[in-house]
Amino acid sequence: MSVKDEVIKLIQDLPENATVEDILYKLYARAKIEEGINELDAGKGVPHTEALEHIKKWLN
Repeated sequence: MSVKDEVIKLIQDLPENATVEDILYKLYARAKIEEGINELDAGKGVPHTEALEHIKKWLN
């Protein structure tokens, strides 16, 4: 499925009363998720234990 087809489906799956902001948010979220998956595939991820250490520092 092409990106265009995926975007059309994303919009079609939204409720009829969806706003432009709703559509933009869905597109933004999809783009960020895809970016994250690509980074993980490229080996740029952070191990779970390291992520937990960062969170602990932020909460202190």
